Amino acid sequence: MELGMKRVTCCLILIALPGAVLAQVTREPPMGAMREGEVVLVDDGTCPKGQIKRVIGGNHTKVGGSKQIIRTRSCVPR
Repeated sequence: MELGMKRVTCCLILIALPGAVLAQVTREPPMGAMREGEVVLVDDGTCPKGQIKRVIGGNHTKVGGSKQIIRTRSCVPR
């Protein structure tokens, strides 16, 4: 029974990890430096007070990627 619980716990951790990748920086990474779906919070002063810029990485062919997914930016509450 204990071995089964360890397997379940390990699987849950592995499932949760990809969504937990989040970084906060002061400058937006250059094009091609982020992986598809990677989320970075950028505190560069471009968003209104109380908000921070959220950048989600794409995979566009113009920057060496294999798809037509562009990087997205939006201001979100802190």
